[in-house]
Amino acid sequence: MEENAGSILQNGGALFLPGLSVDCVIFGFHDNQLKVLLLKMRHAEKWALPGGFIYKEEEVEHAAVRVLQSRTGLSNIFLRQFHTFGELSRTDKLLNKKLLVSSGLQADENHWFLQRFVTVGYYALVNFSGAVPRPDATSEACAWWDLQEVPPLNLDHGDILQKALETLRKQLSDQPVGYSLLPEKFTMPELQRLYETILGKQLDRRNFQRRMLGYGILKRLEERRSGGAHKAPYLYCFDTDRYQDALLNGLQQKW
Repeated sequence: MEENAGSILQNGGALFLPGLSVDCVIFGFHDNQLKVLLLKMRHAEKWALPGGFIYKEEEVEHAAVRVLQSRTGLSNIFLRQFHTFGELSRTDKLLNKKLLVSSGLQADENHWFLQRFVTVGYYALVNFSGAVPRPDATSEACAWWDLQEVPPLNLDHGDILQKALETLRKQLSDQPVGYSLLPEKFTMPELQRLYETILGKQLDRRNFQRRMLGYGILKRLEERRSGGAHKAPYLYCFDTDRYQDALLNGLQQKW
């Protein structure tokens, strides 16, 4: 069970590694839009990325997994560390003081929560329909945002989000994406739309299909997508063994 905000803020100095945190960029895909999960912290005007502190006896990646599971309710999440952010200006002492005071605590300048924090960035690809957004102990809301409609974010979280997106785009040249973002069965146009949304540009239909089939990670099913005005396209699914091999060893053909 997640601890309440007062307990975390009061006892965090003894529980967590000093000066180190994790921030998570959680991507989902829905209605042909790439989404990102954001939190609205109490007493803050701006939204922020989900994040958290690292217990003294906890692996850094385990802390990121814990944050992801508590924000989405999902397990077995695709997760990658992508950058460390340590600018001197990335701590908002005024906001943190408000959180301390609202929890009935003294905002002493030496309080652990008011010190400088370096954060380790992780990005995750999750099943949008299976995720249940949940606020954490210091926030009042947790919701999906279309990537194109993300408001100005707290601290350097806008930079963290942009760096995560850049890293995801680079991943398309070396590793597949889609297994965590699409339903189990999907059409080639749906897969292409995912790639176009991530890359921010249109792709040639024939080139895209040839490349995706050339990777050997797809299985064409005998089923077709019904309900469209045009000829119903075939449904595909991922060959999970080959997909996992491509994640480990990279794609044989590049974009």
